[in-house]
Amino acid sequence: MMDSGILVLNRHPTRETGGDFFYMRGGEWGLRLNWGRWNSLRNQIFVGFVLVMLVVLFIAGIAAYDRVSGLLKTNAEKHIHQTAVQANGRLDALIAQVNSLTAQVADDSYVQRLLSNEKGGEPATFNQRQALLQVVSSYPSFMSGVQSLEIYTTTYSRIFPMDDRSLDGRLGRNWIAEADAEKGRLVWVGPDPEDPGVIMAIRRISLMDRDFEPGGYVVVRMQRSFFQLNDLDAEDGVEDSILLVDAAGSVVTSNLEAGLDVEALLSSDSSVVQTRDEPYIVVRQHSEMTGWTLAVLTPVSETTEGVSILRTALLISGLFGVVLFLIMSFLLSTMITRPITRLMRAMRSARPGAMKPNIMFSSTMEIHRLNEVYNQMVYRLNELTQEIYEKEIMQSRTELKALQSQINPHFLFNTLEAFYWSLDDKGDEEMARMVVAMSRLFRYIISSPNQDEWVTMADELEHAERYLQIMEMRLGERLQWEIRLSDAMRTVRIPKLLIQPLVENAILHGIESKIEPGKVSILVDASAQEDLVHIEVRDDGPGMDDSRLQSVVRALNGGPAVSDKGTGVGLINVHRRLKLYFGSQLGELCRLTITSKVGEGTVIRFEIPKDTEGAYDSWQNDSNR
Repeated sequence: MMDSGILVLNRHPTRETGGDFFYMRGGEWGLRLNWGRWNSLRNQIFVGFVLVMLVVLFIAGIAAYDRVSGLLKTNAEKHIHQTAVQANGRLDALIAQVNSLTAQVADDSYVQRLLSNEKGGEPATFNQRQALLQVVSSYPSFMSGVQSLEIYTTTYSRIFPMDDRSLDGRLGRNWIAEADAEKGRLVWVGPDPEDPGVIMAIRRISLMDRDFEPGGYVVVRMQRSFFQLNDLDAEDGVEDSILLVDAAGSVVTSNLEAGLDVEALLSSDSSVVQTRDEPYIVVRQHSEMTGWTLAVLTPVSETTEGVSILRTALLISGLFGVVLFLIMSFLLSTMITRPITRLMRAMRSARPGAMKPNIMFSSTMEIHRLNEVYNQMVYRLNELTQEIYEKEIMQSRTELKALQSQINPHFLFNTLEAFYWSLDDKGDEEMARMVVAMSRLFRYIISSPNQDEWVTMADELEHAERYLQIMEMRLGERLQWEIRLSDAMRTVRIPKLLIQPLVENAILHGIESKIEPGKVSILVDASAQEDLVHIEVRDDGPGMDDSRLQSVVRALNGGPAVSDKGTGVGLINVHRRLKLYFGSQLGELCRLTITSKVGEGTVIRFEIPKDTEGAYDSWQNDSNR
């Protein structure tokens, strides 16, 4: 076939989709695929199951990976923190040993006596200073790592070892001032300026026999290896790096490579730092005794070593789950759709008037019920086909009778016209007016299918007026009536015969039920509510008590009828027609309202929209159908 310069050749046509096809445009061939044949229920179920499985596996994998990696990291941080606590405890123990050693030297009785004599103006002799060697050397023998002990007087002159070096030349005066301020507590100076491999500390000696006056200073020199703490993690095999920095920022001991930015490492607030081209988890501990900072660093790769194994395990298990689910989804989708396919074939082969039930047994409850519903539909359609055939025959006969009966209204109108001319010729004007009123009344009521069901408010009230004229001829002076219609309401459209039944009800149950003359009033005016028309029919008849009024209201709402007296077109009919025409537009406002008092009469009211175009158009659409 040709379409806008495109030559199309079908290939593999199918009943459901039409198949794929080749096309040629501008001398070039192409293949256009028809994807409709792949949009089957089985494929939808299969793809839906697979997508759900992939989403579930993806979310579960991410959750498991995040959970386990978080646990591994938390455990690693706990281990590092424990290592830092142990290292800090070990450091405090070493500091306590040095503090105890210097305190023993400072409190030694010979040292106290010698420095007290120096304070009193008696310099120590060579033999006295020589005797300090035996005293001082006896204390470090119990603790390894002590390089030497030095004793100075308050004038900063050294009495041990025996040379002429002064304390202020050995250390800065700021350290001496800090030792005086600590009043006998050990002050850690840091690396020895003359030997970087040695750590120094100073303590002021207080003379106990002179009310703890300053008597001198003791300086202890410790080897850096004394503070080595790397053997704490030897048992668990984790490669932790321990860094010990003094208060001045100088490295006391470390097993890290040289060139490390210690200041940046200690000033960072993050628990993960980048050093030696590798991220490290760092835990810091501050010593109150020395002012030093202990930092334990562990490579991040050590803490996440199990995450890579977990990742591999999750990928393998995920792939295995996807393959297994693909197979199960395919089998399940086939199991679900196979009975439906058989049912579709049975439905496709069905023909009107010759539909046969589908004989199929399925263990699946839903498929079995679906087949039963289809078979019931087949039986019902066969019955309906027979009924429709019979109804068509009856309709043909009814249409023939309807054509014959169309002459009846014309015969009635012609007969009334003949009565009118006959009475007019005889001069009986009153009877002639009644015949004319009756003829117009019948013409208004009897509508052919092509005549409009909606009229203007003026036409509806004109019809009510003709009815009142006929009733006035019958009741005479007993009937008085009044119609009030504002000019603004004359063109409002209203369904035919909504007001006349209310007038008939007022005469039947109001005027005819009293002996003296009665009056019927019809009022049409704008409602108190915007865009509504208020319609009221009032009579001054005997009225109703509360019991009967409630019975009438119940009858309007679907209850039993109160009385069979009437013409057959009553309040219930008007109430239902109001609901039918204006129920969707007015809601609860669409109803007849009846008020009545014994001896005063009855008033029936209802309201319709001033703009009835919506209800009128809806009625016209229903009529066209």
